[in-house]
Amino acid sequence: MHNAQKPNLDDLPTPGKLWRSTAIAAGAAAAILVTVVWPSEYGIDPTGIGGVLGLTEMGEIKTQLAEEAEADRLLMESEGEPQSSLQPGLLDVLFGAIVGTAHAQEAPAEASTWTDEITFALEPGEGIEIKLVMEEGAVAQYDWAVTGGAVNYDTHGDGSGNTISYEKGRAVEADAGELTAAFTGNHGWFWRNRGDAPVDVTLRVAGAYSEIKRYD
Repeated sequence: MHNAQKPNLDDLPTPGKLWRSTAIAAGAAAAILVTVVWPSEYGIDPTGIGGVLGLTEMGEIKTQLAEEAEADRLLMESEGEPQSSLQPGLLDVLFGAIVGTAHAQEAPAEASTWTDEITFALEPGEGIEIKLVMEEGAVAQYDWAVTGGAVNYDTHGDGSGNTISYEKGRAVEADAGELTAAFTGNHGWFWRNRGDAPVDVTLRVAGAYSEIKRYD
């Protein structure tokens, strides 16, 4: 049997070195938390690095989806129905039709010629987000309509460390009007099909925007 060599006390780290190593590790963990985890998971970007890396927008989308899912869960609990059988209520459908009609009447006349038109399909439970890249104060006209059912939607914006929700609706068949950017960034819509059948959504836009972004 070989006797283990007794360590030299001079080779062991001093308490000061241990504290220094611990502080460095804690600082690195905190830096990763602030610059990577917070922006990518929660859309919180105090340093601005997350926005440069494209992580903040991803976190804002995750947060928005979580909020929308929680709202649906609370609605299902109040109605006492399982998610698989959730159908738009009669009042929701009527309200959606009224809101859609009212907004359609508000659509500006200059939007008669649309710059872009996009049609996409949503399976039951599926969601999609489309945003316009706009400068602060820029105005875009829009008109969207659902074929085959109704959708939940959230008109919102994000960018430059800011987020805003302009309008939300449940079981809505159409909406139209003007979207004025509250700040420079991405402004647009998130739709989710909470029905039991596929639907098609057609979006038409015109006005002051430089790009259209789509997030499936």
